[in-house]
Amino acid sequence: MDTLTALVQWFAQPLQFEFMRRALLVAVVAGVACAVLSCWLTLVGWSLMGDAVSHAVLPGVVLSYLFGLPFAVGALVFGSGSVALISIVNRTSRVKEDAVIGVVFTAMFALGLVLVSRVPSQTDLSHILFGNVLGVSDTDIRQILVLAAVVLAVAWYKHRDLTLYAFDPVHAHALGISPRLMETLLLGMLSVTVVVALQAVGIILVVAMVIIPGATAYLLTDRFERMLALAAAVAAAAAVAGVYASFHLNVSTGGSIVLAQASAFVLAYLLAPRQGVLRRRRRPARAAL
Repeated sequence: MDTLTALVQWFAQPLQFEFMRRALLVAVVAGVACAVLSCWLTLVGWSLMGDAVSHAVLPGVVLSYLFGLPFAVGALVFGSGSVALISIVNRTSRVKEDAVIGVVFTAMFALGLVLVSRVPSQTDLSHILFGNVLGVSDTDIRQILVLAAVVLAVAWYKHRDLTLYAFDPVHAHALGISPRLMETLLLGMLSVTVVVALQAVGIILVVAMVIIPGATAYLLTDRFERMLALAAAVAAAAAVAGVYASFHLNVSTGGSIVLAQASAFVLAYLLAPRQGVLRRRRRPARAAL
């Protein structure tokens, strides 16, 4: 009985604080939005694109502060702009896409660091780099909920076209689906999703939230619809576990969330029913018997 009481108190104690309830809401919403998109990014092979966009928004955040605008406005403009720039350079030059991504995101991130060092600020901009989910305001929550709803609504409405494009762009084109339009749509959703996740884990770790859930679900199932559900479940569970761990252990919330997601990936990598490394090793041994 004492153990059960202690366990209930362990779960209930953080919920007594409003900032923890806000953090749980933001972390779960951001995690689910990122997880849904991460499934398509995993199939298309655009994991590095998430890294590029997350770093490219830093100048927009600093300029938003300078002009008194919400951080999400500048982040969204620079995120979308970096995606468009990557696409243009990739199509109009012989440079391969991974190199273009590297050039754009490092240049944008460097510009952001220069602006941070030069723009006088009484606000600590470091939470943009590392996240500030425990200090989100009502305005931040409204922005996150609206942007996440937009991403999820578009994903639901266009999921068949996006899935067909991810698996076979040539077949999608033959059926009248424009691969270029699907690419643009997916990149636009990525930009919005990065802005959503910015408050939870910051620029440096946001790439994990748009990669790990999809990669984990990819190891667990061969059906895409099930992959979407598993990725969302993994992200939501990791968000709750990360927020609780940060409260009880007094550690970084964003880092705890990402570590929880990484732990789920390791478990799937080792123990997935079909793709798990340990399960695959047992099969030849059983066959030999």
